[in-house]
Amino acid sequence: MSVRSRFTVPLPFGASLALGERVLIMGVVNVTPDSFSDGGRHFDSTKAIEAGVRMVEEGVDLIDIGGESTRPGAEPLDEVEERRRVLPVIEGLVGRVAVPLSVDTYRASTAAAALAAGAVLVNDVSGLRYEPALADVVASHRAAIILMHTRGRSRQMYDQASYHDVIAEVQDELRESMAFATTAGIAAERIILDPGLGFAKAAAHNFEVLARVDEYADLGRPLLVGPSRKSFLAKALRGSVPASDRDWATAAAVASAVLSGVHIVRVHAVREMLQVVRVADEIRRYHS
Repeated sequence: MSVRSRFTVPLPFGASLALGERVLIMGVVNVTPDSFSDGGRHFDSTKAIEAGVRMVEEGVDLIDIGGESTRPGAEPLDEVEERRRVLPVIEGLVGRVAVPLSVDTYRASTAAAALAAGAVLVNDVSGLRYEPALADVVASHRAAIILMHTRGRSRQMYDQASYHDVIAEVQDELRESMAFATTAGIAAERIILDPGLGFAKAAAHNFEVLARVDEYADLGRPLLVGPSRKSFLAKALRGSVPASDRDWATAAAVASAVLSGVHIVRVHAVREMLQVVRVADEIRRYHS
């Protein structure tokens, strides 16, 4: 079992994230009508705010708010509509919760508005490949950024799910994203990495990444994984299981990730996954 390194990730307003002592839980709030995981249950901003507040009551450490579905095959969203969806939720949560807020976007304009509204992290599924100008926004706000690995856009990502060595190639492409970020002025200490489970990867690739996620520690930055309710989990269940029924499968993936040394897990079912994380973390403490 690998050692989980400790990091302090600076955030705006003098705050910071302490990573490594225990695994943090990032709760997902999708303000979308076509979310693969909840069918748009939080599309109304009032419901999304209440969902975020409930997650805090359940023990979440961070909240990730997104306005555009990035599920495979999803259509791109107009940036004005994206801001219309996420900004009221961020503004509503800033006054009601004390946990850091992340905006799930690859757009520079949305990130700028979200950071001005009180978000302190940007979760970019493209690893700065869709809108490179996002790097300048993050740098100027001294925000933290999650760089995720993917290839192509939502409609074409599976066409690019071809790897000779998925671990090495994802590492190399994450290094490229990190290099671009730091060249643009984002301090390396503000970067968190995500190998991108479910993005431009076949099921076998995803399971290999999970099984060997400790190897990404070589990149020298804290690791986030987001297996929650994703379709690759259903492949192991030998049948058609809707996303909303994949929390048991998610629990297995989360436990594996914690035991392998990740720093943050991004999940939908906060209350249930908090139990999984705490038990897996306790097991780690007794590993010699």
